[in-house]
Amino acid sequence: MEHCEPEQLALAALGEPLPSDDAAHLASCETCRAEVASLRRGVDLLAVPEFAASGPSIPPPAHVWEAIAAATGMDVAPASVPAEPAVTALPSAPATGDNVRQLHPRRTRLLLAAAAVVIVAAGAGAIALNRDDQVTLASTSLAPMGPDPAKGTASVVKESDGSRVLRIDLKAPAAKGAFYEAWLADASAVGMVPMGTVRPGTTSLPVPDGLKLSDWPTVEVSVEPVDGDPAHSGVSLVRGKLGT
Repeated sequence: MEHCEPEQLALAALGEPLPSDDAAHLASCETCRAEVASLRRGVDLLAVPEFAASGPSIPPPAHVWEAIAAATGMDVAPASVPAEPAVTALPSAPATGDNVRQLHPRRTRLLLAAAAVVIVAAGAGAIALNRDDQVTLASTSLAPMGPDPAKGTASVVKESDGSRVLRIDLKAPAAKGAFYEAWLADASAVGMVPMGTVRPGTTSLPVPDGLKLSDWPTVEVSVEPVDGDPAHSGVSLVRGKLGT
């Protein structure tokens, strides 16, 4: 089978279920899994407090305005760029009767979108925690792999619709200048499947349909630098082997 289409990889990065063929391919293809992990980090980074905090805008370099002028025919670039784009207040009842929406800075829209994704994901996790129609397929305690005072538990739960969720309860300090990522690994903890970002507390992550827990019985949480590299950093925080 050929690699998953970009739109399917995007859906997987958002935690959406894929057609069975695509899900099976994703579970066995390291290239596609790495692409999904890379796509996931866009929203994950906006959810990390250190990077979601507001800060001063950075004026674009001169060559950006030159490119815009070349593409649009505009010869004059703005003399200065404000620290934050101003929000223009529009009349509440325009004389033309047209629907007019208030314009917001692009940065604000991005953060609101990221917050909406995080809220929806958190809400879905809360609903899953409170349902009684789930079956625990496997579970393990997570032991520290280094000097950091971290521990936790992990379980794979089957929901009423047949989907599976990896639920991690992590007791660890907040990552500073980095983030935590969950992995399912083979018995030797050499081959690994990235599952998504984890935060202190309870995190629920979808398990690909075609992935066999018997092939990937090890749960690990790593400490990842914000460097855009989807590969494992080599720094393990906690680890455990799933057992029924």
